[in-house]
Amino acid sequence: MKVLGISSSPREESNSDLLLRQVLAGASSVGAEAEYLRLCKLNMAPCTECGNCYATGECPIQDDFQMVLAKMLQADRLVFATPIFFMSVCAQAKILIDRCQCLWARKYILKQPIDLMQGRRRLAMVIAVGGTKGAKMFESVRLIMKYYLDALDMGYFANLFINNVDEAGKIADNAGAMEQAFLLGAELVGTTRPVPETPIDVELTG
Repeated sequence: MKVLGISSSPREESNSDLLLRQVLAGASSVGAEAEYLRLCKLNMAPCTECGNCYATGECPIQDDFQMVLAKMLQADRLVFATPIFFMSVCAQAKILIDRCQCLWARKYILKQPIDLMQGRRRLAMVIAVGGTKGAKMFESVRLIMKYYLDALDMGYFANLFINNVDEAGKIADNAGAMEQAFLLGAELVGTTRPVPETPIDVELTG
């Protein structure tokens, strides 16, 4: 089983990145083949809303997006990690999500299958970390990721949301959060339960 972890944080040793690595470690512990990608190391332009994908299902902008897209479509499991910026995902995350408009066009305009290896049970989870205790901090993330994962034809399995963590790397001191990340990685790979109507939520305070 292939598990792809996407880290969107622009900061080295960020909290969302450290949690992502723990999730991937948990996935590896039960036999999955885990791969890690860091978006800020890649060359990816924003969507220009040119409309070409409505006719072709392909994005005409040639950059690292094509490589990331191929890996996402090959993955059996996806783990997407983002810090919270102004109550939403960070810019690097949003660029990737917006470029996936081509998948939305394939699925809903051109009526083409997203998963060419049809029949797989593909699942995803989301990690988000915010620096304050805002009660509505993760609401926009839930909505964005719902429609992004729908375009990818992936079941939205779980969230790991942690607030009140701001200093880089501070989450490493939170043994409970790190353990939860590891366990969720193992569960994401090994689960046989149906995709929940709403994602499993693990919300913690740093």
